[in-house]
Amino acid sequence: MKTMVKFFGIVSCLCCFLLFNPFHVFAQFNKNIPSRTDASDDASPITYDKQGRPIKNANKQDSLQKRDRYADSITIFYRFYDSTRTRTFDSALNDFSTRFPKGYTFENLGNLGSAARPLLFSPILHAGFDAGFHQFDVYKYTIENTKFFQTTRPYSELGYLLASKSEQLIDFVHTQNKGSNFNFSIEYRFINSPGLYRTQNASHNNFRFTTHYQTKNKVYECFFIFLSNKHASSENGGLVDKSKLDSLALNNPYELNTRLGSPTLFNRNPFNTTVNTGNIYKENTFLFRHQYDFGQKDSLVTDSIVYHYFYPRFRLQHTLQYSTNEYLFLDNATDSAAYLDYFNYSVTPPPDTITFKDRWKRVSNELSIISFPDKNNQSQYAKLGAIVNNWQLNTSSYVSSSFSNLAAIGEYRNRTRNKKWDMIANGQLYLLGSNAGDYQAYISLKRELSKRIGTLQIGFQNVNRTPSFIYSSFTAFPNSPHPTFAKENSTHLFGVYNNPLAAVTLAADYYLVNNYAYSDSFFSVKQNSSLFNLLHIYGMKTINLSKHWRYYAELHLQQATGNAPINVPQIISRHRFAFEGDFYTNLSVSTGVEMSYASNYKSPNYSPITGQFFYQEGFTLKNRPDVNLFFHFRIKSFKAYARLENLNTIEFKNGITFTHYNYKLADYPGIGQWIRVGIWWSFVN
Repeated sequence: MKTMVKFFGIVSCLCCFLLFNPFHVFAQFNKNIPSRTDASDDASPITYDKQGRPIKNANKQDSLQKRDRYADSITIFYRFYDSTRTRTFDSALNDFSTRFPKGYTFENLGNLGSAARPLLFSPILHAGFDAGFHQFDVYKYTIENTKFFQTTRPYSELGYLLASKSEQLIDFVHTQNKGSNFNFSIEYRFINSPGLYRTQNASHNNFRFTTHYQTKNKVYECFFIFLSNKHASSENGGLVDKSKLDSLALNNPYELNTRLGSPTLFNRNPFNTTVNTGNIYKENTFLFRHQYDFGQKDSLVTDSIVYHYFYPRFRLQHTLQYSTNEYLFLDNATDSAAYLDYFNYSVTPPPDTITFKDRWKRVSNELSIISFPDKNNQSQYAKLGAIVNNWQLNTSSYVSSSFSNLAAIGEYRNRTRNKKWDMIANGQLYLLGSNAGDYQAYISLKRELSKRIGTLQIGFQNVNRTPSFIYSSFTAFPNSPHPTFAKENSTHLFGVYNNPLAAVTLAADYYLVNNYAYSDSFFSVKQNSSLFNLLHIYGMKTINLSKHWRYYAELHLQQATGNAPINVPQIISRHRFAFEGDFYTNLSVSTGVEMSYASNYKSPNYSPITGQFFYQEGFTLKNRPDVNLFFHFRIKSFKAYARLENLNTIEFKNGITFTHYNYKLADYPGIGQWIRVGIWWSFVN
């Protein structure tokens, strides 16, 4: 409590300083960021000095050169890996999920950093190899969500979140340009949460480093990504007797016995990240992409400067990726009776420690040729190529195996110069190797109907894939039996309508799935040979109730048919009533109440050893809506978030307590009243 009071005091002092400080300490963002999707946009007339500051007249060497009008501002944007669309930072305050790794459509086991699953039906929609461990995906960095920045000034952002029971989140981003043709960035995130129950501590470390370089004549370009994810999460298997939550002697759930984990080996020290019973997953990935362009040179001559342009017409591209993955479950205090009673798993002879581990090393080479039909539109191109994958498996059972694949790829993209049409079509076919016969096809067409009406996107996706490796007989993890599964086939039809002026978004997803592979108990897997389908409809609307009051509504509807071996809530919704506005000179505020709800359904169970959420029919999850109060504000580049969460757990049986816990799974209760306070502060050097 003293730590929280001290923290509030520091934050208050900082807020007062920023709000009333008459000097502009922090540079302001330039909101008029140009679109850089065309070749003409990329060839900017502005050059930069060694600190990334724009120089208007590069040919002049006058030591008394006047300070540029951009010297106290920053122009910054980014592109995701393998995307041509430029994006800017989202400065919205009202949605905490943009800063928090777990949104309302995901559910964990009751503790930040514990195994999490999507409440929306989310089949695996990529062909080729998949290890099958996805319970920590919501916390990880990926190649797909990697950002490549372009900035006129060095930019940094520091975030820190502190919550009840010493829950912490640290977030750091830094990017800067060395000249206009070289950028690097560093990202780091740390999550640590001891949890409310025994053997529930979780610790996640994510690190990413990127560089982007382009020669001055623009014919050669390269991208480098290094990312590292370490997920360490203790597993307690749920409560032994959840009925005792109503009769706690010390009003502390920590006193309750759990199915896994020895209380003598576990303590709630927030600085202790050791996992004695649980999962430790590690991933390291290096990616290097480089490309050489053939095309047309051009120049523009003004009174004092010559601007050089280059229009690519044909490109050779090579991508090398090397990654290592390690998936480990260990129990340093094995209780053979508990494994037999709760999981029907016999540990013979009873060892002091059990370990299951799969370790992968993977090398991927992709060689592609790309053609640009329109020299003035780099967002239109056709791509053909091939990928060779080689990977090696080593397990705790001393099994070593090697695998390989050869796949053909093709892609066509066209975002028209007037930004009215946006088309993407790509495909991948595995010709030879362990995943021969796998394929994926995707097509999307997006059209801006008008500024007033908005945009409409429709698409189709079909994936034929080998079931995840965790279901095979090669893994060291105890899944049985190990049949030879047929390939899983999923078809996905989707449509999205978005109208920013009316603040409306409507979307629909329709899935057809055949040969669906799934877990149906702690250690067994099955495949459903019949076809089933699922329809998902989504709507979002913002309503301005008055000058400062806004109502944000989101609604998901899901319905599966055809005896599907999946259970999902039919209704998922989130509602926010917020008082928002800009006050004084620099203060922006968003405060109000947030409610989210998932309808009753037969939720899956969870196997802590294999890391799989599995299908079950014996327990129905019935919860109150989650209710949170929030106060978010921004002062210049300083953002702060204060939240009082889970007010729905209030109970009046023995006075006022917050002990009516919502359950996450059958034997996993959630947490009571929870306080979260965080700051995110951006700096421009």
